[in-house]
Amino acid sequence: MFKRQGLLVVLLAFFIIYLPEKSSAEIVDLTGGIKNEYIYEEYVFVTGSPLKFTGKGKDIKVTVKDSGGKRTETYSLKLTGPNNATLTRNFTYVSDISRFETIGQNTTIGEVTKFNEKIKVGGVEVNLVDYQLSKSQVTDSQPASDYTSGNVIMRKIYELKAENGSLAKLTVHGNGQFLGYDNFWGATQTQLMDFEYEYWNGQVGTVTNRTSHTSSKILNYEPNLASLGSFDGGYSVNVEADTITEYTYDLPSGKGSVDGSQVYMPKVQRLIVPKFRDLSTHWAKAHVEKLYSLGILSDKSNFFSPNTPMLRYDFAIAIGKAVDLRVELEETKKATQTKPTLFKDVKRTRLDYGYLVAANKKGIINGNQNGEFTPDRPLMRQQAAAMIVRALGLEGKAPDPGYKTHYLDDDKISDYARDAVYVASELGIMTGSNGNFDPFGKLTRAQSAKIIERFLEYLESDLKQNYRDDILFFEY
Repeated sequence: MFKRQGLLVVLLAFFIIYLPEKSSAEIVDLTGGIKNEYIYEEYVFVTGSPLKFTGKGKDIKVTVKDSGGKRTETYSLKLTGPNNATLTRNFTYVSDISRFETIGQNTTIGEVTKFNEKIKVGGVEVNLVDYQLSKSQVTDSQPASDYTSGNVIMRKIYELKAENGSLAKLTVHGNGQFLGYDNFWGATQTQLMDFEYEYWNGQVGTVTNRTSHTSSKILNYEPNLASLGSFDGGYSVNVEADTITEYTYDLPSGKGSVDGSQVYMPKVQRLIVPKFRDLSTHWAKAHVEKLYSLGILSDKSNFFSPNTPMLRYDFAIAIGKAVDLRVELEETKKATQTKPTLFKDVKRTRLDYGYLVAANKKGIINGNQNGEFTPDRPLMRQQAAAMIVRALGLEGKAPDPGYKTHYLDDDKISDYARDAVYVASELGIMTGSNGNFDPFGKLTRAQSAKIIERFLEYLESDLKQNYRDDILFFEY
């Protein structure tokens, strides 16, 4: 059960979530309904008490299409409830999408264009006779994540017909907000809905629904139980997803709450096993092996050389891969062949050049005033912080200009890196030593591996904590 009480949400249905274009998170339809691969369930309150409706397989159909600056979403559900109750619902939502390429954002404004909903409970038929909805959202497409926030206002009018033919009207008013993020390592969508409905006899009831769907890629170490194997163990990626929902109601017939959860069948993928001969007792062994298993770092040699300096080029490529491992080989080759040279001192034929192109396009890396990237120079700590925070798109989280960091060597931090050092420190991705940040200090390959791993943990776990637990489980 969630701890927070007292919002409003209601009866049957009510608002739409538009996910970022990459999103794997999903909240089905408008009701707080939840699903996995096998079953869908939601609660409705047409009788003044919670009724659980469910559907399976082909009974649940959802399609989303983008074309010509419009997004069309269609929902078709056929559900059954207690005592042979039935629910059928068919909605179509259309949104106009406005893209602002220069700042990497888009907005949508949408409405319901088609609707049909019928519920039969006992001897009562409930028909939706009018449905008005206005919703809008903004999506900020950062290099590492798409962040979405939106609001919705709606009104639904139902006509209730009893067995004796008498008619009654139920009017539902609702409003709410939704927010989410989506990146290669995970996605979460959370909605908070308040609804109020007016009965035909003048009585008023309220119901609150809070729903959250999340999916994550989780790294696990798998030991090799055979002592004579060629490797001791390796890593796997588990893709896990679940949805939770809760309805809290205050109706003329009584108060209460109901909740539910659905878990998707996890998917597992084993990763390659690195075999470095100079890491067996090194403190960074686990960090390095994770990144090599994922393909974020790559080296044909059996020696990682953990204590040598990390080069600027290698770090930039690693961050590019960590942001999105779905870059296709064909795209990388095409970029190598057709893109103009970004920097005077980096050849287009260099290994993984396509990732450098992508990192520059997304604002993660920049060259100097001479048009050079100095790819083979050792990476400085403040340069690493700048790349990391640009990849997250969180430079704006630093205080207004004129502030000082808490480091004793604050005056040595370059102006271009000050915001990044502050944010990276606040997020725990990078920390100093003995009260100093040492902005011009050179990072070793081992230290860089630990920083990149922490970057991945932020994308995998910290965002989920912030977008689900901090919202749903904290008292206000």
